[in-house]
Order: sequence, then structure tokens, then C-alpha cells
Amino acid sequence: MSDTPSTSFSMIHLTSSQGQVPSPRQMSLTHPVVAKRISFYKSGDPQFRGVRVVVNPRSFKTFDALLDSLSRKVPLPFGVRNISTPRGRHSITCLEQLEDGESYLCSHSRKVQPVDLNKARRCRRPWHSSMSISAHAHCSPAAAAPGVPRAPRRLAVFRNGDPKARRMVLLSRRVTQSFEAFLQHLMEVMQCRVTKLYSTDGRKVPNLQAVILSSGVVVAAGREPFKPGNYDIQKYLLPARLPGISHRVYKGNTRAENRKSGNWKVSIITSDLPNAGTSSQIYIVLYGRHRSSAPIYLYGTDGAQFQDGHEDIFTITIGNIGTLFKIRIGHTNSGISPSWHCKQIQLWNMNTEEKFYIPVQRWLAQDQEDGEICREFSVLNKGQPTLPVTVYEVLVATGELWNAGTVANVYISIHGEKGDTGSRQLFRSKSSINFLRGQTDTFSLEAVHLGDLCKIVIGHDGLGPGNGWFLDDVVIRDPITNHEYAFFCHRWLDQGEDDGKIVRELYAKDNSIIFARQKLEHKIKETWAAESWKFMKGNTLQFYNKLTGGFVRLHPDGLVDAVGKKGDKYGFFDVIFNKGNICIFQSHEIKHLSLALDRGFATGMARGEASTELRVLYQPNHCALLESARVRGLTVIFDSHGKTAGESSTGYANLSKEFVVFVKGVFLNSAVVLLATSLCQALCLRPDGSCTGVGNRSEKSYWKVHKISAGICMFESVKNAHMYLRIKDGQCDGTGTGDIDCHFKIKKNLQNASISLESTKSPGLFVGLQSDGQVKPVIYNKNGNVFFYPQVIKFGRENPMGMSATLSQKEEKIESKNEQEIPAESEARGPLLSSMASSSRK
Repeated sequence: MSDTPSTSFSMIHLTSSQGQVPSPRQMSLTHPVVAKRISFYKSGDPQFRGVRVVVNPRSFKTFDALLDSLSRKVPLPFGVRNISTPRGRHSITCLEQLEDGESYLCSHSRKVQPVDLNKARRCRRPWHSSMSISAHAHCSPAAAAPGVPRAPRRLAVFRNGDPKARRMVLLSRRVTQSFEAFLQHLMEVMQCRVTKLYSTDGRKVPNLQAVILSSGVVVAAGREPFKPGNYDIQKYLLPARLPGISHRVYKGNTRAENRKSGNWKVSIITSDLPNAGTSSQIYIVLYGRHRSSAPIYLYGTDGAQFQDGHEDIFTITIGNIGTLFKIRIGHTNSGISPSWHCKQIQLWNMNTEEKFYIPVQRWLAQDQEDGEICREFSVLNKGQPTLPVTVYEVLVATGELWNAGTVANVYISIHGEKGDTGSRQLFRSKSSINFLRGQTDTFSLEAVHLGDLCKIVIGHDGLGPGNGWFLDDVVIRDPITNHEYAFFCHRWLDQGEDDGKIVRELYAKDNSIIFARQKLEHKIKETWAAESWKFMKGNTLQFYNKLTGGFVRLHPDGLVDAVGKKGDKYGFFDVIFNKGNICIFQSHEIKHLSLALDRGFATGMARGEASTELRVLYQPNHCALLESARVRGLTVIFDSHGKTAGESSTGYANLSKEFVVFVKGVFLNSAVVLLATSLCQALCLRPDGSCTGVGNRSEKSYWKVHKISAGICMFESVKNAHMYLRIKDGQCDGTGTGDIDCHFKIKKNLQNASISLESTKSPGLFVGLQSDGQVKPVIYNKNGNVFFYPQVIKFGRENPMGMSATLSQKEEKIESKNEQEIPAESEARGPLLSSMASSSRK
């Protein structure tokens, strides 16, 4: 007998030569033992990958026993006290209600927050989690090859109150099965009782996920409270050697000189200002002409170092680094009083007898001066700095996608021909809140001049809710050379998006003007990919001019203007020819005339003329230019009165050549549309019924239109039939059933070719997006959170009787079959959509 996936049978067949009947005890063994394999997820936490539990009468005799077991595996503040179905609608109260192979949500109260189970299942196991970078951590420059297991992450563990007792622990599969198993492993490693974990600043680490997302250092404690101490973070997280000046060639006997020991004596004097001393750990980096040293931690043997007015002397060995030209000094910002004011630094090269004196007189504190806890100083030569110290201006542009901003800590390391800045946190900008969607933040970064810049390494620590970040680009201004270096990214730094990386290495563009042109071309190409469907052969278009406030019209006498009303019969144009972005726009009312450019002016001409071929140039602001296919730069232009004008016309400021393009018949009954929120995102229905504006442009984002009356429609998910977009009880989701809560009035926004969806039951409430892309009802305020850019995947058919939008059963079968043939990836549907659009309109 073979086992089915849902039921496991354990049977023993007892027979004898006399054919005796087995005893009742033996008969009881023939009953099957049913095993249910269940997956449990954490309420409201898509980063929790879930736990699989085998439930049978032998493992759990009562429902409370299952709750107690899950409390040890699912990190919740008060343990698991409620189990519900994935959407949170039904609570499970006994073992019999659990179904084999299904998934359930765990919560500590009756209130359940739904979770996207598909996203949760894709999360990496803790032992595969990539290491979060911080100001003191650098990721590997190369990603792991597919199929090659990642190296386990290292974790530094300190004993509570005793920073000298520390161990390194590997977060392997064996020790991270559960939080309790991990604490038990730490007890064996630390040789002391471990019941709680803290971060180095005293915050409790409550579960295994928090361990994975920690900075890489934790403090192990028993039942006693957290004890502050000098827990050394950077010693374990900084790389063994910071990037030096690897491309500089030293023409000398470097092999012989490298064998010499570079012994240095370092004297550091702390100022006698109030609270100038520090409880933090100080480190120093020396930069020479050959290379740089590793971060060197300055430990003492006679009590606390770096106290008010004291001089601390250390002897260090760093090998041969060549002639010293700059140093970097900083601290780990740890302990109860990390702020530090350094007075001066002196260095002696004990091999060459060279002495260097560096007057500092600066705070290294997040609450003083510019907030930096790391500073660079140039070595003095005959009383003058070898290299100047400069303040770079760093402009960081966050993308305009929904949920593009981040609350995580962002770090940057700038590299040039004369070294690097080390990893610096970007936390003080001219904006009140950093790294918001569509925002450019400006930071100041002080460092010894690096010469020509070549690359940057930028990333974040992956901490905080919604920590993913879409970085558009970084521009760095060098005030000494007055040169700008541009670093183009336009990618996600998100463990759940793109390639999963949260740190990227970007290289400088040689010319900022070329970079700006490339960036514009990239955005135009991206915009055309999203908007090109409008110009497919067979579509009927209208061109709205924002300057004139009217639509382009082609009159029977061939005259063209741009003052038409929305329903003007002369304002409609059919696309009768399409070759890439070159089209012919024929008047919908006057079939023998087409829009043309003749001697620089827009006019109506016979459709066969070469002047009627116009090239569509789509702009990032959702507007299009109509350029002559024969003469580059010659475009359709109107003045403020709506009359055609040429490039040489006077008063160029009062001319407009941008048009907002509308397609007729977008919301016909049974049409399938995409409600785009940005160039590569769309309104998407999640499996739990909630909606998001950060969904991919795929079949999951397709909505079927049900026309109720003029200007009023319902939107049904193509992927999940009978689930409608709705606004009800202050919520906006896709759990509607087709009643009046699902009826929306479509309002066109002429300025940007977008539409807004207003609830017909609750006038004034619109389908809107929050800053993180979540969908909720909002009041229209023109800030863009109610704008959707429709895209037709399949044109519908108007009901000739003007009756209900309901189809017959036969038509529904045909419609359903056609919907199943819609490709899942929108990026690959260009030619297919063209044929679908044209065939459905004929």
C-alpha cells in the first residue's frame, strides 16, 4: 500500500498457520494514524517564512498543546493564542478543523493581519540570510553563484557585563531551528546561563528573526537586566583590510620593504572639555603611498582610556604602508557616554624615526557639530597638509516608484585615486525626513581629498519595516575641482526585490552632461515601454494640449487647432499605420484626411502623403511629442490661442508641443485593463484580499471591467474571479462581491492622462495609495496618490442594447478562455497586445 500525500497509514497484519483471529490489542494496531502536514505563518509578518508542523494524535493530544508548541517556534509577544485561516476570517478552535496541506496564521490576539503567503514562502531561511551591512560592515563584492550555498553568517556574542568574554558563533541550520535551540547553543558556547539576548545599546532581541537582522553583535544574559559595557562592535564587523590605493605602483624594492615591520607609536590626547572623554572603542586607520592599514583598535592595560585631559600612548604594528599621507580615526559609538572630543594625535614611525603631529580639536559625536563619529586628517608636511580636507556634497535621489523610500540606515563609501572615505552613515540631510519616495537628499561628507572619484559602495542595513529602497542615482560634487561625479543605479536595494542585494557598487560616469542625457534616454525608453500600447493600429486617440486647455481638431477644410472640447467629433484620430513609434493619425470623422506636418505647420493632408507620417516621442511626464518622420526636430506646435505655429514663431515661451494622449474605449464592458501606479508597477490584488500599488505588471494586476452605466464601472480580478475592488467601512480591498460598494465613478485627469476612482456609494472617497504603496480610501488632494494610468490588455465590447454588463453563459465561457490566454509577464506582450487590440476593435 502506498502512502498518499495527505494521509499516512501504519498497519501490522498478523496471521498464523491455524488462521487464529488476532487479539483485540493486535486489532487496534490496524487503525490508520492520520498525519496532517500544516504550515503556520506569523500574522502581519511577510518576512517570517513559516514553520511546518506534522499534526497527529500522537504529537498533539489537545489544541492547547499545539498552541504551546507553536509559541516556541513563532515569535509573538504573548505566544500563539489564536490560529486563523490566511485571510483572518475564520478562527480554528480544535485540531479537527485543520486541513492537511493548508496554511494558517498565528497571532497572540483575535485581531489578525493578513500576510502575502507567496512572499513569505520566498523568504530565505535564517541561515541563508545575507548579512546586514552597517557603518562597520562590508558585503562581499561578488554575489554567490546560483546553486552554491551561502557561507553561514558570523555573530559576535558578549557575556552581559563582561566585554572581555566574547565568542564568535556561526548561524548554521543546526543551531537556528528555533530561538530556544539557539539560546541552548549559546549556553554551551558561553559556559553560562543564557535566557535573554540584548543589542549592544541595551535593546532586547526577542526572537530569531531579530538575531538575523541585528548588527552582527549581541549580548547574552541570564535573568539579570542588561549591563552597559564597552562591547566592541567594529572589531568583528570591519574587514581585515580596508580598500587601499591598489592601482598605485611603487617603483622600488617593495618585496624587501614589505618584510620590514612597520612599528608605530601613537599618542592621543583627549581634550579637557566637560564630558570630552568617551566610553566607546577608538580605532585608527593609517593610509600610506603603498596601501592602507586595517582598522586598529587602541586597547590599554591600565584601566579606562580616553578620559578628560588624559594622554594615551599605544604601540602598533602595521607592516610597510609607505609614506604616510592621511589617517582616519573614529569610534564605535558604544557605551553609556560615546561622545569624544580629541585634542591632538602624534605618530612616530619607529623604523624610520619620522614624526607626525596632527592637531584635531574636533568632536566625534552624533550629538555635536556635524554628527560624525569618524574623521579624516591629512598629515602635515613642513607645517602644511599633504592633501586638503574637503567637504563633499552628496546628492542621493530616491526613485518615484511606490514604496521606493526606506527607513533603514544608509551608508556610503566613496573611492578615488587617493584612497576612500570608509563607510559613512548618511543621516543628516537638508530634508526633515530622509530617503522619501521621489525625493533628493543632500548630505555633507568631510574627508581628505580623494582626487578623481571612480566608484562608490552604497547600501543600507536592512532594518526597520519597509526597509527596501529604490535608488535612482547619486551625484557627488567636489568643491575643490568644482566637478560633479554621477553614479547611476535605478535599481532596488531590497532583499525581496530584484536580485535581493541591499548594497551596490556603482561606477562614475565620465561626463555629467552625458550622464544626464543617458538618464533621460533611459526614462524615455521606460516610459515608451509602458505607454506604447496607445499607438497600436486600430486605436482611436485624442490629443489634449495643456497650454490651450483643449483637444487637437482636424476640420474638413484641413485646418488644425487645439481648442476642441472633449466630445468634439473632429477631435478623434484613428491609428491606421504603426511601425515602431512612427504612426499615421487619420481623422475619425473625415476618413480622407490625416494629421500632417507641412513646411513646419500642422495641417490635414491625404493619408498617403509622406508628411502624414509622424514619430511619437514619449516623455517621462506622460506627455508625447509628435515629430515629423522625415525632418528631425520638426514637431507639431500650437500657441496659447490654439493655432498652429512653427519652431521659428515669436514668443517661444507661449508655445506648446506636448500632448496628453487619451485612448477611446478603455473602459468598455468586458475589457481587461491594468491600473498602473508607476511605469513598472500596478494595482494588484493579493491572495488575502488586500490590495497594493506596488504589484508587478503581470496577470495578477489585470482587472476585468464591468460597465454599470455611463462613467461608472466595477473591476473584477482576472486572476481571482468574483473578487471585486471595493471601498467599504473605511477599507479598500478586493473582497467585494459586486454590490454597490464596488461601483466606481471614473474621473479623467486631463493634465497627466490618469484616472481616479471615486466611490459612488461614498462620494468624495477615492481609491488611494499610502507612501508605502498600500491601498486605502482617501480624499482627493491632487498629490498623486489617487492617480492611476490605465493600460488596455484587451478591449471589450459595448452592449448594443445599452442594458446590463452581464454576459450570457456562452459569452462568459469564451471570455474566460480568452483571459486564460493572457500572458503572465507584461514585459513580453508587445506584439501580442497589438494584435489583440486591433483584432478586438475590428
